[in-house]
Amino acid sequence: MTDLSAFPIATRWPASHPDRIQLYSFPTPNGVKVSIALEEIGLPYEAHAVNIGKNESWTPEFLSLNPNGKIPAMIDPDGPGGKPIGLFESGAILLYLTDKTGRLVPADPVRRYETIQWVFFQMASIGPMFGQVGFFHKFAGREIADKRPLARYRDESRRLIGVLETRLKGRSWIMDDDYTIADVSMLGWVRNLIGFYEARELVGFDDFRNVAAWLERGLARPAVQKGLSIPARG
Repeated sequence: MTDLSAFPIATRWPASHPDRIQLYSFPTPNGVKVSIALEEIGLPYEAHAVNIGKNESWTPEFLSLNPNGKIPAMIDPDGPGGKPIGLFESGAILLYLTDKTGRLVPADPVRRYETIQWVFFQMASIGPMFGQVGFFHKFAGREIADKRPLARYRDESRRLIGVLETRLKGRSWIMDDDYTIADVSMLGWVRNLIGFYEARELVGFDDFRNVAAWLERGLARPAVQKGLSIPARG
């Protein structure tokens, strides 16, 4: 039987199936990236809900695996050399899963690096900007009288959607006909921007027909539909 006792996080969220990948997450745009990838790839895993509304990501057990205090985090009991490995940061986890399986990334080295650059585009640009739009448009930031921060993040988010719009012209997916971790990394964020964050009109999303069609294609995938609700919020 696989022993996860070296990982304190496994004491707070015990594994029923310690031989499977252990995912510690919550269904946010960053969280669902990994659940979607795991569903697409088909690796067996066990999902544990880390309730960010209750600040569970700031508990000592979670911080022992992810010192950044953000979801998700993951343990693979069958890591390199057959030894368990713990990982945090969703982009790093996506890259690890593709390296482990050869799935969701082009085999050609040049196209692989092109895919990775779009994952980094999400991590460095789309994620932070869309998150700020959510804060200033829907959450506590909307009470701030000075609307310049909202305008700044709105305009930058619109610019970033424009980057995607140009990239997706004549393409089904970010990497042409290859559905990859680049798509996985962004689908949840674009969905949240116009749905949960209620910013569709704010950013003029309907102007971006290529992005809208890409989002519709992505959300129609069974693995995406399932992964968007994993782990269950309870």
